Amino acid sequence: MKTDKIAIIGLGYVGLPLARLFATKYNVVGFDINPSRVNELSNGNDITLEVTPATLKSVLKTKQNNKNGLFCTTSTKDIQDCNYYIITVPTPIDKNKRPDLTPLYKSSETVGRVLKKGDIVIYESTVFPGATEEECIPVLEKISGLKFNIDFFAGYSPERVNPGDKNHTVDKILKVTAGSTPQVGLQVNSLYASVITAGTHLAPTIKVAEAAKVIENSQRDINIAFVNELAKIFNLMDINTHDVLEAAGTKWNFLPFKPGLVGGHCIGVDPYYLAQKAQEVGYHPEIILAGRRVNDSMGQYVASQIVKLMIDKDILIKGANILNLGITFKENCPDVRNTKAVDLINQLKSYKTNITIYDPWANPDEVKHEYNLDTINTLQNNNKKFDVIILTVAHNEFLSLDLNTLLKSNGLIYDVKGVLKNKSIKCL
Repeated sequence: MKTDKIAIIGLGYVGLPLARLFATKYNVVGFDINPSRVNELSNGNDITLEVTPATLKSVLKTKQNNKNGLFCTTSTKDIQDCNYYIITVPTPIDKNKRPDLTPLYKSSETVGRVLKKGDIVIYESTVFPGATEEECIPVLEKISGLKFNIDFFAGYSPERVNPGDKNHTVDKILKVTAGSTPQVGLQVNSLYASVITAGTHLAPTIKVAEAAKVIENSQRDINIAFVNELAKIFNLMDINTHDVLEAAGTKWNFLPFKPGLVGGHCIGVDPYYLAQKAQEVGYHPEIILAGRRVNDSMGQYVASQIVKLMIDKDILIKGANILNLGITFKENCPDVRNTKAVDLINQLKSYKTNITIYDPWANPDEVKHEYNLDTINTLQNNNKKFDVIILTVAHNEFLSLDLNTLLKSNGLIYDVKGVLKNKSIKCL
């Protein structure tokens, strides 16, 4: 009986934790096109902070062999003898908010060059229903010269990784699985069930699994859009939104969502994948797109609220010194992909304000490359006072800061996340 050998294509926030987990029981090759990423991982370091150095080093192999463990590489030669190929690349949107499948096409081409009879290709990337079989499989067939469901097979198991969450790790999150035939579905499900302690759910088709994933984040997006709209209404009525949500939350079936900036690679992106497919089949998704419009507008809205409060406090807007706390898309996580903190910052910069961006989690080089913004990882003790302090991301480090020591006597503190306990502080 042939021993299973798994290739993980893409070693980012999704691929690395999955590769590490499979490597505890299988011979795994982690493939990535970024040489610096592969070099970093080969030395036992993960800048995404999803896998600790000790945990990573416990499964790493320094060279190819037939033993269980993880070997990282940029060479397709190292994955040509695998029989499972799991693709975990990003699925972003373009500037027009349309799905950009380029990473999926490129990774499918890579796998197609080494694909053999009997192999199974599993996709984990979030896509619209039908994308695996309609968009990816034709690429595999074209490059490999093999026939789908005759020579090779496919599976789909959508990622459910929550970046920065050390409690809900990949092995502790129930995994949805699917295969291109009933038998392959059972094989794919068995593969994941061998390492996922939380269990698996075998969906009847790949399209069902794709649809299940894309609606998970669309549902969250719509719920957050609702409370963001409530925040706008209650601000006009001079009612504290968080007090309202706390009171309403005493009912057992009230959903505990909070207002805020909705960014990241999932919730702020996935609804556009579903909306695009819906429009292709002749339906205009009103609620999904309305939710996206509300959430995409929140950076500009928060900036306008801050400017109004500055005017009320007679703070000169032009040249005002503002301290923005946090630029990652969520708390206690270094991920800056699609962060909506940038919308708020850029809107305030348009008023000719001077903004200091402090984030102990974000990589300054990455922020500079992605957004052309300068950030700092430490707050210098130079007795500088700010006109405005904005808590944009609720990193643990910020919750222990004495903000009043950083604020001018007539200054303003604005709490986007609603986590500061002082009721005199303005919040969204």
